[in-house]
Amino acid sequence: MTAAGMIFIVSLIVALALVHRPLGDYMYRVYSGTRHNPVERGIYRLLGVRADAEQSWGVYARSLLAFSVISILVVYGIQRLQDKLPLSLGMEPVTDHIAWNTAISFVTNTNWQAYSGESTMGHLTQMTALAVQNFVSAAVGMAVAIALVRGFARRRADTIGNFWVDLVRGSIRILLPIAFVGALVLVAGGLVQNFSGVHEVTTLTGGTQAITGGPVASQEVIKELGTNGGGFYNANSAHPFENATTWTNWLEIFLILAIPFSLPRTFGRMVGQVRQGYAILAVMGVIALASTLLTNVFELSGNATVPQAVGAAMEGKEVRFGISNSATFAASTTLTSTGAVNSFHDSYTPFGGMMTLFNMMLGEVAPGGVGAGLYGMLILAVITVFVAGLMVGRTPEYLGKKIGAREIKLASLYFLVTPVLVLIGTAFAMGSEEQRASMLNSGPHGLSEVLYAFTSASNNNGSAFAGITVNTPWYDVALGLCMVLGRFLPIILVLALAGSLAAQSPVPEGAGTLPTHRPQFVGMVVGVTIILVALTFLPALALGPIAEGLS
Repeated sequence: MTAAGMIFIVSLIVALALVHRPLGDYMYRVYSGTRHNPVERGIYRLLGVRADAEQSWGVYARSLLAFSVISILVVYGIQRLQDKLPLSLGMEPVTDHIAWNTAISFVTNTNWQAYSGESTMGHLTQMTALAVQNFVSAAVGMAVAIALVRGFARRRADTIGNFWVDLVRGSIRILLPIAFVGALVLVAGGLVQNFSGVHEVTTLTGGTQAITGGPVASQEVIKELGTNGGGFYNANSAHPFENATTWTNWLEIFLILAIPFSLPRTFGRMVGQVRQGYAILAVMGVIALASTLLTNVFELSGNATVPQAVGAAMEGKEVRFGISNSATFAASTTLTSTGAVNSFHDSYTPFGGMMTLFNMMLGEVAPGGVGAGLYGMLILAVITVFVAGLMVGRTPEYLGKKIGAREIKLASLYFLVTPVLVLIGTAFAMGSEEQRASMLNSGPHGLSEVLYAFTSASNNNGSAFAGITVNTPWYDVALGLCMVLGRFLPIILVLALAGSLAAQSPVPEGAGTLPTHRPQFVGMVVGVTIILVALTFLPALALGPIAEGLS
C-alpha cells in the first residue's frame, strides 16, 4: 500500500466521519417532520395524494410498484421516440431490447448499460429519462429503508408511513440540494455541462475523433450520490469529461459513500437509541475498510508475469488515477450499488477482480446503496439475533421486537433471492453454446465475466466486468429480469417485515437479552455476513477467480 493511497483512504474516512452526524440528523428531520413545503404540496395535489394519510405495508408496496411500472413505461417510451424529441443529436430510436433493458436498469437503481451513451442517447433522453430516474430510484431505496426503521420504532401500529411523501421528500429535500451544489463543484473541476453536439477534433497522431458534449456534470453528481452508476459516456468515470482529476475522483467516491454511511445515524435517531446506529455503522465500516485494503493489496502486488516485472498491475487503469485510487474506487462502487467504474475490472488481477465480485455477493451492505444498504444490514442484524437466540435457547429480540417464525422467514427469503438469480442465470448462460460464444475469454476468467454480469444485475449494482458481449436480445432480457426480480422481490419482503414489526408491542429487556450495541454483536454480524456469502458463492468463486489466481 503506497503512502499516497493511504492518505487518499484516510482523508475519505475523515470526511465521512465529519458529515455522518449532521447529514444523518438532517435526514432524520426530513423523514420525521410533519410539515409539507409548498413545492411538495403542489406535487401531492398533482398526484392526487393525501399526504397526511399513512399506509399499511401492503398499500405502501403497491404504491411503490405502481410508480416503478409507470416509470419503466415512460423511460422505455422516451428511448423509442427519441428521434422525434428535441436535442436528439440525430440519434435513431433505441432498439426495443436495449430500451427494455435500460428502462428496467435505471428504474431499479442498477444502471447496467448495454450501450454506449454518447452514441446511443440524445441529451433530452439522458436528462428526462435517465437522470430523473437517478433521483427517484435512489429516493425509492431510501423510502424502503425508512419504512423498515419505522417498523422497529413503532408500537402496535398498522402503518409504516406514506410512500409518496417519503419519495418526494427524499428527492427534493435530500438528493436535489446536494446534487445541485455537487454539480457546480464538478464543473469547476473540469467536467462538461452544456448542450453541445458532436465535435470532430484532430488527435496528436493526426487522426480524427468525434467528441460529444452534453449535460454531464449534473448527471455525474446524482449518478454517484444516488449510488446509480450509469455513465454519460461509455468509459463511465474513466472519461475525463466525467472524472477529470484526482480530486474529482476523490469527490465522486465521497458522494458514493456519504448518504449510505450517514443513514445509520438516521436509524439510531428514529429508534431512539443512537448507539444502535453506531453498531450498524461499525459493521459497515469494518467490512468496507477490509475490502478496500484487500483490493488495493491485490492490485498493487500483482501475481502475473508482467505486473510482477513492473511492480504493479496498471492494465485497464487511468494514469490520471493510478492503481490505488482506481482500486479504492472499484471497492467503493461494488460495496455500494453504484456500478460506476474508473478502471476496467476485467483487467484486474484474479484476486482483485474477485474482491469486486465478493463485495456485490455480500449483498452490498457495507455501506450499500442509498437505503438498500441500511435495510440489507438490518435484515442481517435480524438473522444474527435469531442465530444467537438459538445458541442460548431464548426467543430472539432486536430493538424490543420479537423475531418469530414470520420475521425470520421473511429475512431468509430476502437473502435467498439474489443467489438464486445469480447462480441460475449464470448456469443458463454457461450451459448455452450460443451464450458462451459471447465470451471473449474461456476458462476460469470467462466464467468470472458471466458470473460478474449476473451478480451485478441481480444485486442492482450495474458495473461490468466486461469481456462478454451483452448487447444481445438474450442477455438484455435475461439481465433485465434479474434486475426486476433482484430489486422488487427483496423490497416487498422488507416492507412485509416492516409491517410485521410495527404491529408488535415492544418486549422489555431481560437478563437473557442480547445487547445489540456492543463490539460482540458487531463481530457477530460481520461473521454472519461473510459466512452467508461463503456458503452460498464459494463454489462459483472457486471455479472462477480463485482457480485463475492459483493457476
